[in-house]
Amino acid sequence: MSAQPFLPFALPELGDDEIAEVVDTLKSGWITTGPKAKRFEQAFAEFLGDPQIECIAVNSATAGLHLALEAIGLGPGDEVITTTHTFTATAEVVRYLGADVKLVDIDPATLCIDVAAVEAAITPRTRAVVPVHYAGLAADMPALLAVAKRHGLKVVEDAAHALPTTVGGRLVGTLGSDVTVFSFYANKTITTGEGGMVVTRDPALAKRIKVMRLHGMSRDAFDRFTAKVPSWYYEIVAPGFKYNLTDIASALGIHQLKRARAFQQRRTELAALYDEALAGLPVVLPPKPPAGEQHAWHLYVLRLAEGAALTRDVLIERLFAAGIGCSVHYIPLHLQPYWRDRYALKPEQFPQSQRAYEHMLSLPLYTRMSDDDVRRVADVIREALR
Repeated sequence: MSAQPFLPFALPELGDDEIAEVVDTLKSGWITTGPKAKRFEQAFAEFLGDPQIECIAVNSATAGLHLALEAIGLGPGDEVITTTHTFTATAEVVRYLGADVKLVDIDPATLCIDVAAVEAAITPRTRAVVPVHYAGLAADMPALLAVAKRHGLKVVEDAAHALPTTVGGRLVGTLGSDVTVFSFYANKTITTGEGGMVVTRDPALAKRIKVMRLHGMSRDAFDRFTAKVPSWYYEIVAPGFKYNLTDIASALGIHQLKRARAFQQRRTELAALYDEALAGLPVVLPPKPPAGEQHAWHLYVLRLAEGAALTRDVLIERLFAAGIGCSVHYIPLHLQPYWRDRYALKPEQFPQSQRAYEHMLSLPLYTRMSDDDVRRVADVIREALR
């Protein structure tokens, strides 16, 4: 094993401002969903820069996707198309509502959902498409939105990796889909520990999502408990969920969001350093955004070229032996027992995802890394592939 300190796959960057805001929250006496959550929602809307957008804070992106699909009326008998190359949360929320998942392959150039495969998969049962912006690179949203419009489908973007990513110079979250859902999990580009944000321009969807976020209550608990006149009465209008984001978590988000652009700039610098250090090796470097667009660089996903001197699994072992953490994004859903068995899926149905999975690994990429950390990772890979 390496004598150097272990370099983890991911670490959040939390500063004094985040800590002070959390302490202020604890001292305030209001630690669940309240004024800080509202501030975070308002700040997120301002960050996106679209006055028609409403932002709704939730306790995870998974919760946000569930709420979004429930709000569009998804139910038994419906189908939702998404990519096999994602985490199970993207698809599992469809099953929560009794609907079925139709998995499709990825574009090997971008590792995002294949638009042609989406259109080929549409049936009379198809209700929605859930594209995933993989690793921080946007899916082909203009083409996807055109397909959805042509077939009368809803679009719910899984933007867990995509803050701040752009398409046509516009931030993901402002592109014209029905709902966009962001993640603030611990390894994401900004973090609240656990958490997410649901973004929509549709007032009816926003209203439904807000009601279902907290038990199907007709009134916000924060409004009831802070009112200066008797405001104890509420009604349950639907069997809702417990998906609200706390003020403790929102306190982190308020200040993380202020640093989102600086974080993205540093991630871009680190990705460029990796590109330079790994040039000339038998590898496929991560796809780049189109000219003028912004990649969030949530992940730096390296693929071994055909004929490389060792397998992906052996390279991961070499990295860990050198004290370097890494991961794989993702073990495709068509290989996972639940999805494989329920829909009788086979690897040959998803050749691009299968090939990418067999050769890919995600290298450490986070703002607390130094330039020397990147060179250390690259040196181990270069030595292993000699």
